[in-house]
Amino acid sequence: MRLLRSSTLAFGLATTAKFADAQAQFLVNELSFGYTGRINDRGQATVPGFSIQGIPDIPEVLSNKLILTPPAPGNTRGAIWADQPNKYSQWVADVDFRVNGPERGSGNLGIWLARRGNQEIGSSSIYTVNRFDGLALVIDQHGGSGGMIRGFLNDGTTDFKTHHNVDSLAFGHCNYPYRNLGRPSQIKLRQTPQVFKVEVDGRLCFESDKISIPPGYYFGITAAAADNPDSFEIFKMVTMTENLEARQEAPPQQGQPNQNQAQAQAQTSYGRKSNNRNSPNVDDAFDDAIPDASADSITSSKAQFEDLHNRLQSTNHHISTIFRQVTGLGNLGEKRHEEVSKSMNDMKQLLSKLDKLDSLQNEITKLQRDLRDMRNDIQVKVKDSEHAVKSFIGSSHGTMLEHVAVQATPKHGKLIFVIIGSQVVVVAAYVYYERKKTMPKKYL
Repeated sequence: MRLLRSSTLAFGLATTAKFADAQAQFLVNELSFGYTGRINDRGQATVPGFSIQGIPDIPEVLSNKLILTPPAPGNTRGAIWADQPNKYSQWVADVDFRVNGPERGSGNLGIWLARRGNQEIGSSSIYTVNRFDGLALVIDQHGGSGGMIRGFLNDGTTDFKTHHNVDSLAFGHCNYPYRNLGRPSQIKLRQTPQVFKVEVDGRLCFESDKISIPPGYYFGITAAAADNPDSFEIFKMVTMTENLEARQEAPPQQGQPNQNQAQAQAQTSYGRKSNNRNSPNVDDAFDDAIPDASADSITSSKAQFEDLHNRLQSTNHHISTIFRQVTGLGNLGEKRHEEVSKSMNDMKQLLSKLDKLDSLQNEITKLQRDLRDMRNDIQVKVKDSEHAVKSFIGSSHGTMLEHVAVQATPKHGKLIFVIIGSQVVVVAAYVYYERKKTMPKKYL
């Protein structure tokens, strides 16, 4: 029972800490999709705020998932990149994915956070990408393992495509069998001022206190399938931060004129849909407040109408911003409710397993009782056998000694008779000899 109580207490503390850690996170809408259970709430085959591309075909967008590489044919590639960079220094990114394929299928999935994003990586894998600046998290069957998650860093100086041993550049890894699980797997990337860590299905994969990705980098997911392909499916990508107001602009890229940046933004992409029209920036919505003015400064009906118009328009913007934020908080609340429900179900399953300790303890107690009874029975039988042997020996030992004494006593009568008889024979022979010797001799 002590083990049960201590295990329950430890699990409760861990669950409380997990909930407390997730309590201060706010959803970043422009870097998230699929958090409502649907990829596109309007039912369109696009991912709002993201661009998708593929070789030879564009990945298929379903209602609740994005198929980067289909089950057939092989040698396909797919990628999805955020249109906006990550402007936060502290963030959490969750990616739910699933991989299905034949027994000897192969391929790799990459989660990127790169400075130039789609422009320098596109649909490349860690083995075919050239120089890039950022982080790459690779999920594949490296070294013939059942599955492995590895992390790579590059500052733009290393050409991975021509490197003689790309696998040696990994700074962290952990084993994770991800293929044909029948359920989505969750990869969580977390960056805080103290540490950068990667978790898989709620368990720590690896972490480092020497890594910090600056703001201004683009999130992306790529997948590549071999001749015997694996199918990579993405269900959602959710980016959260502790403070939505703590935006930081991306540092200017050296050697990249504004013209090249404009061309990079205007390059061909699939699934991109501009939604900046009639949607002011959330952060700037509360900054357009009209300052208070004295009534004496309004001297005409035109100025009065203009002031009233501007204030009504500003109020409308504020109400729209509040509505969007409330909608985002509602979606985040639903997501948190799902996480709490899932965690509670996991806790119930663990507690149900811990309840089996009582039955195990009862079985052990029963086994001890059976062993004790068996030992007592053996002791009683040994004592009964000992008493039986002693009584048998005590009753038959006396007659046995008499019989042995009688049988073992030597018989001297025959020996004496033989000796005396032999002496009598000798004396008779001697007497006969003497008588014959003294008798007169007869001569012929």
